[in-house]
Amino acid sequence: MIGGPLFVIAFLVEGAFRPGYDPLRHPVSSLALGPSGWTQIANFVITGLLMLLFAIGLRRALHAAGRPSTWGPLLVGTYAIGLVGAGVFVTDPVSGYPPGTPAQGVHTWHGALHDMPFSLLVFASLAAACFVFARRFAGWGERGWAVYSAVTGAVFLIGFFLAGMGFAQVDGLVEIGGLLQRLTIVAGWGWLTLLAIHLEPAASPGPRP
Repeated sequence: MIGGPLFVIAFLVEGAFRPGYDPLRHPVSSLALGPSGWTQIANFVITGLLMLLFAIGLRRALHAAGRPSTWGPLLVGTYAIGLVGAGVFVTDPVSGYPPGTPAQGVHTWHGALHDMPFSLLVFASLAAACFVFARRFAGWGERGWAVYSAVTGAVFLIGFFLAGMGFAQVDGLVEIGGLLQRLTIVAGWGWLTLLAIHLEPAASPGPRP
């Protein structure tokens, strides 16, 4: 429950006080660069570990509630591994941050690993998890959660694509690439938080709802 809010609060605070950093323009990952970059690295790794624990708990909760699911928890676990990897392998400069770097950035081996496979794992796995759970919730008769999960998956994919275009310096999107990414993260991480709250009674001891 705390992994998503913790991640979002951390990058919002970091972005607000980092010299030369524009939250509307620059990626969240760029906060891992520079002397204070360890804070965002820790944010990635700690959140990833929390989400990995959530994936394990998610599988147990669904099984305890008589709703066994393999792909949903597995995709959340893959997303969690992607977060840890994105923290271990620091991104490359892009969109002029850190100050003095070219807009197109520079290219390093660790930056390449950050983007592919780890960042791709984060976004692709979470979007896929949304669609898997949309199907599951529809089968369980929870229409509201089915629609919410499907819409979140669609928003997540669209937001990821548009933010990526902004970071690729596409006119009209480059100045809001960071904003688009943040909205995408809030939508996806928020879905995970609400999913944890929704399923928490099934993981608690005592009578099942």
